[in-house]
Amino acid sequence: MYMAVLFFAYLFSNITNLENTFIRNIALFAHVDAGKTTITEQFLFHSDKIKVAGSVDKGNTQTDYLEVEKERGITVNATMLSFRWIETHINLIDTPGHIDFGAEVEKAILAIDGAIVVVSAVEGVQAQTEHIVTLLKKYKIPFLIFINKIDRAGADIHATVAEIQKEFKLSTIELQQVISQASDGVEVTNLWTQEDYLLNTALVEQIVEQDEKLMNRYLDGEQLPWQSFNESLKHGVKSLSLIPVLVGSAKYGMGITYLLNSISMLLPPPEVLPDEIFGVVFKTRHEKGVGKVSAVRLFGGTIYSRTDLYIATKKLTEKVTLIKDADLQNQKVLQHFYAGEVAWVQGLQSVEPGDYLGHLPENHRAEIKTPALLTVQVILDNNADLAALIEALNILNNENPDLHFRFLKEEQELHLNIRGEVQKEILQSVLRTQFNIAVDFSKPTVIYKETPTIAGEGFVRYWMPKPCWAIMRFRIEPGERGSGVRYSSVVSVNDIKKQYQNDVAKAIPGALKQGILGWEVDDVKITLVEGEDHVAHTRSNDFTIATPMGIMDGLSKCKPTLLEPILSFKIIAPEAFLGAIISELLRLRAEFNNPEIDDGVCKVMGEIPVATSLDLPIKFSAMTGGKGKLLTRFSCYKTCDVSLGQTRPYKGISPLDTAKYILKARKALG
Repeated sequence: MYMAVLFFAYLFSNITNLENTFIRNIALFAHVDAGKTTITEQFLFHSDKIKVAGSVDKGNTQTDYLEVEKERGITVNATMLSFRWIETHINLIDTPGHIDFGAEVEKAILAIDGAIVVVSAVEGVQAQTEHIVTLLKKYKIPFLIFINKIDRAGADIHATVAEIQKEFKLSTIELQQVISQASDGVEVTNLWTQEDYLLNTALVEQIVEQDEKLMNRYLDGEQLPWQSFNESLKHGVKSLSLIPVLVGSAKYGMGITYLLNSISMLLPPPEVLPDEIFGVVFKTRHEKGVGKVSAVRLFGGTIYSRTDLYIATKKLTEKVTLIKDADLQNQKVLQHFYAGEVAWVQGLQSVEPGDYLGHLPENHRAEIKTPALLTVQVILDNNADLAALIEALNILNNENPDLHFRFLKEEQELHLNIRGEVQKEILQSVLRTQFNIAVDFSKPTVIYKETPTIAGEGFVRYWMPKPCWAIMRFRIEPGERGSGVRYSSVVSVNDIKKQYQNDVAKAIPGALKQGILGWEVDDVKITLVEGEDHVAHTRSNDFTIATPMGIMDGLSKCKPTLLEPILSFKIIAPEAFLGAIISELLRLRAEFNNPEIDDGVCKVMGEIPVATSLDLPIKFSAMTGGKGKLLTRFSCYKTCDVSLGQTRPYKGISPLDTAKYILKARKALG
């Protein structure tokens, strides 16, 4: 504790913005089973927030509160909590480690000023680790690396650090030294302390190497105090030119105090923007009797209870009915909260994770959207539970819009998008334990898209049965890969009034949800080139009804093809397995670079279709006897021959069946 006091004697001198300097908004990230939730328990225990640290194995941790999390010992939902370490108020987001729940990680990135990336000393860099570090580097978020499980058999800190440096191109700085790793007698020595910094010349020189002014003073022989070097280290961390590496064993609380000190000393406080309100919703949850509750990080201004709040990304205003702080153990009602803080807000029923509040500065963090690549049908054990199941899935979809829940009334089918088998099993368990509904799921189907291959024109003359009048001609063209949907109009407002043209623009996304091959249409350019309304016969929704008919007519002439989701992959394995690996990759339609071989280890990088690689992790583990690493992440959508992919029938009434479609659109069908 004495060391911590010394840290803060310097840290909190000459403070200009006392309140925000004492705040740290951070997240814990890791691949599954790296020990992240155990670290969170140790934080709460060491800060006297709880009397006894909980155990993942015993299912009594503070952040894993769902029954399924306790049963399976994995984190499913990102959880926000707060605690105080000496003088620092730390708001912490504990995120899931399994790749199926990566959306929770991506939303947490929106809200933080710093992070801790946890890496197991036994397993080293894993798939989710790579994804996390890539995101932190992309958004320039300072972070520390904590190498956990240094007491476990097989722990190799030197190899883990070398792998981190090689794979991520990071300039790491090791602030601790380990003796007798991979044993019960492991010991950790703190190298970077105010008392002993002069004994660690290598650390001092690594710090001054990235600070030209300090280097000149150092080389001139000036006797520099510890504060000068530590300030330079803090600057290096903030600019990501130095990444501190800390070590420990969360299970035994080893290294936790030094990690907490380093969070307070090295990670930056929140930067506060001008007084205008600017915040982001990074998580929502459903509370019984309350409805939607939203976790908000505020970057600028002050949000007050019982006031109207503008939701910039939705372009609407809603009333804040109640504000609560982030303290899970002793939550308090607040009248307001300030820039730099996080809080739970009630009353914002329209918001989703990723929505921005107040105004939207140009330099805001764009939401990261790694799409779900699989879809499943939810199958009820008892059809009498249909209404309850729809309500439950709507609640879960409000918490996680990536599920993209759809109820197809004509087919009486319920569909969800998922990221993998583990998420499917978790959803099944949540529906059983929280909502008392037993369900099964269909076999997952890969989510394809479709795109036109040639240009064509779509025409619609919606003028019967009267009263109605909407005539349009669309030009539909293939777009560049990754360009998305681009829509424009060259029609004069004298031919189609502005309000009707606005209706067309709003109807385009819905018209493209299903194309000729049954999938969402993407990478397409659509131009409204001709049309007319009628002064007497045109009604307010005529152009909304007519748009899908014109679009589908055009798509039917554009020779659509499939777009299939592609994963980028990296394989690291002993050289002896290279032949079998290459053979399997070729069979699965993978494209890859020439293998790299170094000291008996091969590395293969490339791209592979999701459809052919669903079972690859299991096959790869068996093929290499568990001695290889397979890292994958979503890359892009690429064209795919229809014979290699999967088409599906149109769900509902197709706009090509114009008679039935018009009756349905006009609510004339039962």
